[in-house]
Amino acid sequence: MDYCRRVYVEVDAVFDTEGNMTPRAIKWENGRVYAIDKVLDKRRAASLKAGGSGIRYLCRIRGKERFLFYDEPRWYVEAGSR
Repeated sequence: MDYCRRVYVEVDAVFDTEGNMTPRAIKWENGRVYAIDKVLDKRRAASLKAGGSGIRYLCRIRGKERFLFYDEPRWYVEAGSR
């Protein structure tokens, strides 16, 4: 298995009237902000690469699919080793 690390990110999210949370943008560790084009899936799941579990969002960001995890109270993205 390839080594992955958790990159904790700031997330801009909205809540609807039912209390559902939807991420809209992430702020990467270098300070760049990336809009989330679309949330393709949302489910409770484990991070198989970086460990841990939480709510996993499959997001399309700049044309690429990435997993974004909400492991209360923080958000993280799986990233390869540097």
